[in-house]
Amino acid sequence: MNIIVTGSLGNISRPLTQQLAEKGHTVTVISSNPEKQAAIEAVGAVAAIGSLNDTAFLEKTFTGADAVYCMTPPNYVSAEPPVDYYTRIAGNYAQALGKAGVKRVVYLSSFGAHLDHGTGVILGSHHSEKILNAVPGLSITHIRPTSFYYNLYNFTDMIRHAGFMAACYGENDKVLWVSPLDIADAVAEEIVRTASVPAIRYVTSDERTCNEVAAVLGKAIGKPDLAWRLIPGDVMREQLETHGVPGPMAAALVELYDSLHSGALAEDFYRNPPATTGKVKIEDFAREFAAVFAKSN
Repeated sequence: MNIIVTGSLGNISRPLTQQLAEKGHTVTVISSNPEKQAAIEAVGAVAAIGSLNDTAFLEKTFTGADAVYCMTPPNYVSAEPPVDYYTRIAGNYAQALGKAGVKRVVYLSSFGAHLDHGTGVILGSHHSEKILNAVPGLSITHIRPTSFYYNLYNFTDMIRHAGFMAACYGENDKVLWVSPLDIADAVAEEIVRTASVPAIRYVTSDERTCNEVAAVLGKAIGKPDLAWRLIPGDVMREQLETHGVPGPMAAALVELYDSLHSGALAEDFYRNPPATTGKVKIEDFAREFAAVFAKSN
């Protein structure tokens, strides 16, 4: 198959590209960074250098593709409201996919995308799904991963300087965690599927309380008493803004974390759980976390 992968060589797109190339597919990877071209070619893919803001570039790149994997890169430092950013990129994808005549798409969405309010950043995924669903003749699967393990790296400075983890979700809140490797496996399966295509596929790797996560990470980094405290949302927002997160993004993240704490974000996941759980567990991630933590000393 002729497959287009967005997301450059990111946490999901790199292992996805490697899998598809090893299986003999022709893979083109879109990146906005010309310096990535050699690395993209090194994993057996073709580099298409351009911007997701350029619909003419996207249309040209998508033309002739059997399938496209679409994702929206994180944009934490922009002053643009997160939902506006997500819907704008989804609109660019929709326009280019329609004009290029693409028939099969796998889109990286998120759990919680079933909700039309109260999810902060994830609301962008809700609107993006609707925008892409409206493209005529498109067979689309929305991959809805749970909370990414690598978001836990955001706690490294706090652990080092304060000696604990803290957010407006924590303690005994149960959280569904996922590895990008398990997401890549799911996308690789779906992007070549031509029959019985699911509209939505949830992906998760493990389920633990925040206290359990803190215990596993603490053991891995030599801090066995590490705790994950629950703090008010306004305190969380103030901390984010103090560390340079723009106001609209900080507010959206706090709303997202509140929906994790309340359980609203995972409601549809539990109603429609995936048939299998990913291979990468929190103990596996903890080894990576410990290595990153040690290097950042």
